Parts: sequence; C-alpha cells; structure tokens
Amino acid sequence: MDIYYTQKQMIVRCDKKGNIIGQIEKWEAHRKGILHRAFTVLIVHKNKMVLQHRKHLAFDGVFDATISSHQIFKNGKLQTTEEAVYQTLTREWLLEKKDVTSYKNSGPVYYKARDPKSEFTEHEMCEIVTIKTKILPPPNFDFAYGYSLVTKDELLNKKSRTYSLLAPWVLKMIEEKKI
Repeated sequence: MDIYYTQKQMIVRCDKKGNIIGQIEKWEAHRKGILHRAFTVLIVHKNKMVLQHRKHLAFDGVFDATISSHQIFKNGKLQTTEEAVYQTLTREWLLEKKDVTSYKNSGPVYYKARDPKSEFTEHEMCEIVTIKTKILPPPNFDFAYGYSLVTKDELLNKKSRTYSLLAPWVLKMIEEKKI
C-alpha cells in the first residue's frame, strides 16, 4: 500500500446534518466508526462511468465510483470539497483541473458500513461529485487494481456482477439517485 495511507491526517468529525463538531484523526474515525465528512467523485468519460477497483485498507477490492477521500485540515484550515477533489484527482488519476470539462456537486449521502474484511467502518456524510473529462485518465496503481468503464444502465443493473461488487456508499448513491 502507498505511503499516503500511513500519513496522519485530521478530518472533519460531524453530525448527521454535516455540521462540524470537531476534528478527528482519519484512521481513528474509521476504526471506531465515528461519523465524519467525506466525498466520492464519479468520473464520466464519453457517457461511460469510470469505476475504480479500489486498492485500500478499508473495503479493498470493491468497485468505487472513481475515487473516495476526505477533506482534510492543513495547518488548521479545512480544505473545501473542491480543493480536496482536485488534489485527489491528481494523486489517484493523474488528472488536473484543466482536464475537467464539468463539475457537479449533488450534495451528501449518509451511510454506515462495516468492512467485513478489516477492522474499519465507513460512517460518513459523503458529498457526491460528478465530473466529466475529455480524456480517459490512467489510474495510479498505488490506489487502484484497475478500473471498469460502464454505462449508467450497466451500473444500475442489480443482476450484474458489477452491481454485486459496488462499494456500500455507491449503492447509497444509486438509492438516493445521486448518480
């Protein structure tokens, strides 16, 4: 796993309305299942959605809407979701802001899911961002085993193998029609 995963990062501890109630160290939040803010980005290229085959300490191997991460505090100041999104796009997909042709924040979804293969629980108010690009980005294999390109119909097909591999938060995005 990439050294990024061992970095100490402070993220937003929040309530179910997304209100900030403090800071918490990222891995402590995930070990204890403490509610915090996060975001998920879905990259769309030529009307196909890019699903990341997630390489991560939590929910390893699931299919994620392209990336998921957290807004972090840097020098005591909280990143905006947009700043965090672009930082993560560069780190995990080698995309820069100039490569993005549209950016839409559909608001948050709330979910809680225990990873059956690790000690971690995702308990998040997760903002859903959809971006479109003209280029198909290459994944950074420190963060992904690979990726799949799927149509919206393929993504929503509950009988498909893809659907059975989706991360719990992607299922929640689908349920709340954020995709």
